[in-house]
Amino acid sequence: MKKYILIILALLSFSACKSNKSFLERNDADKALIDAVKKISKDPGNEDATAAIPILYKQIQQDHLNIIASYKNSRDLGKWSKIIAQYDKLQQAYNSIMSNTQAFKLITPISYNAELLEAKESAASDFYNDGMNYLSKSGRDNARKAYNSFKKSDSYLPGYKDSKEKMNESYENAIVDVVINPVQDNSFFNNSGWGNYGYNYSNEYFQQTLLRDLQNDNNSSRYAARFYTDWQARRENINPDWIVNLILRNMDIPRPMPYTYSRNVSRSIEVGRDTSGHPINQTVYATVNITRYSFDARATMEVQIRDLETRRTISNRSFSDTYQYQQERGSFTGDSRALSASDWNILNNTNYEEPRKEEILNELYRKIYPQVLNNIKNATDW
Repeated sequence: MKKYILIILALLSFSACKSNKSFLERNDADKALIDAVKKISKDPGNEDATAAIPILYKQIQQDHLNIIASYKNSRDLGKWSKIIAQYDKLQQAYNSIMSNTQAFKLITPISYNAELLEAKESAASDFYNDGMNYLSKSGRDNARKAYNSFKKSDSYLPGYKDSKEKMNESYENAIVDVVINPVQDNSFFNNSGWGNYGYNYSNEYFQQTLLRDLQNDNNSSRYAARFYTDWQARRENINPDWIVNLILRNMDIPRPMPYTYSRNVSRSIEVGRDTSGHPINQTVYATVNITRYSFDARATMEVQIRDLETRRTISNRSFSDTYQYQQERGSFTGDSRALSASDWNILNNTNYEEPRKEEILNELYRKIYPQVLNNIKNATDW
């Protein structure tokens, strides 16, 4: 116990030393200045804070202005966020001192509001010009870059020139008309002779659901794409920019295989009372005979997204998943009192029906679907 008390005392002592550390000894001059100003607000006679404030402010000015100077000649437009961040810190130091009469008596700070506004204007101008450069070029990638540059320009100086109008123009230039084709079945299973009841419905349903979700999502975000089915594009005379092919491969849906096994069960039950009123128990036994029907169905869907004009492959990925099916039914011999609730569930399962192909396909499609949807979203997102 004594050991733990000593450790706690040592930690408290360290914490106290840390909190009493000189303002000039701290690594973060910006934070140290703010803390020193707060200190003299509560304790105007504090010598450490009073002495530190002029020195800290001079150090802050020197550090941030040197960093600004090092960025100014850079051609990288990313310099503006860094320059503006430095002016923000200089202005924070100014505001901190100006908000405290005691601190203002020690030093007259300089406001960098004009420089901050000038930097934002320069940033807006440079990004606007960068956007105009990309806007003059063809191609979706250039339209995306133009859009992002105009967006940056407007963020630095809202309403700068016609940046918002140029954003919309860039967006329109980037829009691609995308046709989602129905699922093609190139799997062996399609020719296996198990029947095709409901299968065309599943393929069309997959296509229709993709279209619905992509269109709904497009209404709430800025995907630069319009989506159509193949028959919609023909009906509306749309010449698509991109095409999405959905190809079902490596389909494996085996018939349910029976597997029979038995297990012995027992339970201690009360069969009466003795003369003293104590329960008399007896162990009863039964054998449960179970037939399990199960299979693992698998499918792979290849998603090809291609640019029809350039013949470039935008994306080509395959997505696989598995659907596990299992049903059990059974009988028993012996004493029924030995059976548990789970045993009775199996014994009462008399409505076993072999699953239909459409049910299995719907389950596989349901599991593969989110992967396909996200892949198309990611390809059209910019």
